[in-house]
Amino acid sequence: MTRVLTALALAAVIAAPAAAQTKPSLMNPASLTETAPATYKVKFDTSAGEFIVTVTRAWAPLAADRFYNLVKNGYYDGNRFFRVVPNFMVQFGINGDPDVQRNWVGARMPDDPGGKKSNERGTITFAHAGPGSRTTQVFINFRNNANLDKQFMPFGEVTTGMAAVDKINAKHGEDPNQGQIQANGNRYLQKEFPDLDFIKKATIEPAAPAPKK
Repeated sequence: MTRVLTALALAAVIAAPAAAQTKPSLMNPASLTETAPATYKVKFDTSAGEFIVTVTRAWAPLAADRFYNLVKNGYYDGNRFFRVVPNFMVQFGINGDPDVQRNWVGARMPDDPGGKKSNERGTITFAHAGPGSRTTQVFINFRNNANLDKQFMPFGEVTTGMAAVDKINAKHGEDPNQGQIQANGNRYLQKEFPDLDFIKKATIEPAAPAPKK
């Protein structure tokens, strides 16, 4: 009987899906300092569909570098779109794992100079709570929000799949509590707002090959 139980237990372990592993680099923001390419594309596979963001580093170099490092190391995978305001913007970027998130709360970066790109429909911008407070949260503009230009500097734009962005569930608006998300991550959101759309995976798209001479 013991042998049977042992065999069953072993089979269950083999059949169980592997737990997601957090990259050690996400626990140490200071280690993620790679300079981003002049332009790069990020593919977002989400519960609302796929979309691609094209980043132009010249618009906001510090933001482009931070976003590149976060995406490359899997920071946005599993993130919920926790703030969705119709005809304004959709926001994400609080990590679903509180152990990861607490390392990024104080990982602030200086502001980029503004005025290089307006907050047009489809542009993506780091959110902040005042000068020099940008960390990981970003938002995508649903409309032209030029009134934000003096405070928020876009670093990229949705170039494919804006229809998927438009489909992101706006049912809960601004109801999810950011303090609770910071403290309890996806456990809180799955319990209180289980129908929020989310990012399955965000990946840096391979660079196009150089044209042959």
